[in-house]
Amino acid sequence: MEALRTSELDSLIEKEIKDSFSINRWENYLVSQPEVLRATYNRILLISDGYGTLFIDDKAFSISGNEIFLLGKGQVFSFGKFSNLNGYELSFGDCFWEKTPASSNNCKAVLFNNITGNQHLPVRTELFQEFSFLFQTLFLEYSGRDYLNKPDALAAYLKIIMIKTGNLNRSLSEAFNSFDNQLYNSFLDLVNQQFRQVHDVFDYAKQLSISPRKLSEVCKQRGGKGPKDIINNKLIAEAKRALQFSSKPVKEIAFELDFSTAEQFSHFFKKYTKLSPQLYRAGFVKIGM
Repeated sequence: MEALRTSELDSLIEKEIKDSFSINRWENYLVSQPEVLRATYNRILLISDGYGTLFIDDKAFSISGNEIFLLGKGQVFSFGKFSNLNGYELSFGDCFWEKTPASSNNCKAVLFNNITGNQHLPVRTELFQEFSFLFQTLFLEYSGRDYLNKPDALAAYLKIIMIKTGNLNRSLSEAFNSFDNQLYNSFLDLVNQQFRQVHDVFDYAKQLSISPRKLSEVCKQRGGKGPKDIINNKLIAEAKRALQFSSKPVKEIAFELDFSTAEQFSHFFKKYTKLSPQLYRAGFVKIGM
């Protein structure tokens, strides 16, 4: 693969979508010129068939068909050159999601607050036909004439797709009925919003009106990791993106992630990756052609 120059990657920010919602249909879509984007919107990719590679952050996923990929805001992604795709690309922003009924809010939390754990969802054939029908119906509604309450109709279809996707990966009924699951999802939501400024478990526990011990028990039971590891993994993921896909100095990245000094950030980064930020940036094979 030919590496993209860092200066090129700095400007690859996703373009604004009208009304923060869109759905595109891919029919033998061939990726001839790969484009690396930093997602401004959440995405659900329904791939009926195809081949190639989808790069998300520093992971590569082979495309085979009958599958769903979930991408969250802030993730960096690209399709490999000569990838060929059939299916749908559904994109939506938080402001559009607010149009869905409040009762469906937990769907988004379950799927997108732990995005790396839900990145790739294989779908059995009979269930995939149901997903295809839902996406096709939404696409036709989106492509049709505009009318007064059209955004509400689109939001309703999105809600159904989110519920079906959530049921594919885990039982949403358990998430709705379990207080501990609601706590866990609320914690993940807070981390997604505040990880750059808030690094202390006590501060998150205080916002949730529970003890740090209770938060630790909930996280280990629901996610298999302690709250500190969840916070730190989020910081490391964001640091990797900044090192891979920008030319920002290490000192500036450290400042944006609320570390006191570049040295403190470097020590933290090396503890989790076994590499200094400089070595990680130099050795990373960038997504390219």
